[in-house]
Amino acid sequence: MSEKGLLGLTCPRCGGTVPVPEGQALVICPFCEMRSVVSGERGVRRYQVPLRVKREQALESLRQFLTRGVAIARDTLRRAEISEAFLVHIPFWAAWGQGVAWAFGQERVGSGENKRYVPREKRALSEVSWNEVACDVGEFGVRRISLEGRPLEPFNSDQLHYSGMVFEPVGSPERALESARKSFEEWVASRVKLSRTSQLFTRILGARLGLVYYPVWVLRYLYRGRAFQVVIDGFDGQVLYGKAPGNVLYRAAMLVGGMAVGAFVAVDVPALIVSLSDDSDILGIALISLAAGIGLMVAGWQKFRYGEQVEYHRYKANQESASGLGGDLLDVKDIVREVQRFIE
Repeated sequence: MSEKGLLGLTCPRCGGTVPVPEGQALVICPFCEMRSVVSGERGVRRYQVPLRVKREQALESLRQFLTRGVAIARDTLRRAEISEAFLVHIPFWAAWGQGVAWAFGQERVGSGENKRYVPREKRALSEVSWNEVACDVGEFGVRRISLEGRPLEPFNSDQLHYSGMVFEPVGSPERALESARKSFEEWVASRVKLSRTSQLFTRILGARLGLVYYPVWVLRYLYRGRAFQVVIDGFDGQVLYGKAPGNVLYRAAMLVGGMAVGAFVAVDVPALIVSLSDDSDILGIALISLAAGIGLMVAGWQKFRYGEQVEYHRYKANQESASGLGGDLLDVKDIVREVQRFIE
């Protein structure tokens, strides 16, 4: 038996790397002295996504991001001063499986007086995948990534540490797999959604868990004495997360335009509709127009209120708002949906 230890296993208590001598089933963490049993093939397999984007390519992606859209201050690229540029490898819990779902209930067909519900049975069978960050890297703004089209290479600890900073995972694989199963079930259930569901069955087949180390470039720059950060995908060079100073003129235009157009849609359009007819269907359209106008005014105010700093997420976490500011943001579609429910 070789005495050479295998690296790559993580202590479930402290997160430190535990060397595992070949053939040994019981190991002791050198940091917290916790004893663990090596589970062999049942353990979590580790992979890494290859680095294909060099530093200069990442800087070019940053320059393109700073000139993207009118919401970012126009002189950002000219005044930006790069303060830091470094590579990190972030671990992600990743799971794959096959989702199956059956739903029995009723589907709404027709509208108005012809509206009715007919019995329906829906089935879905699909390959499903899931991932979430395996450590606390909130400062980088990356909570999830896409592994579609990414080759998964065997984990090489020495190679990753040589190329950049490597974060170690925290938390248990069991908890990650349970989160993956829950996400799988919610997703596959959405594929068989009915107007009225009486019975729903979901099954996840062959679920397997892995740990994937993903390369990202972290670029930090200064603009008028303020610090900003952009995170670049180390595989395809796309921006995963970024912050930039907002455009003052754009904010003002969104506020004025949102209030003007919103007031027209909320007040003038409903008044015109009601004056043309007193039919109940016409009244419902007027209420929808009122709600849409209010939504436009709120949206314009939000653009002005939160536009001082532009924040971009390529992949948004399921439980986070679109702006990344937290809380419940008023949405035009939500308003219209509630009005339609009221009318029905």
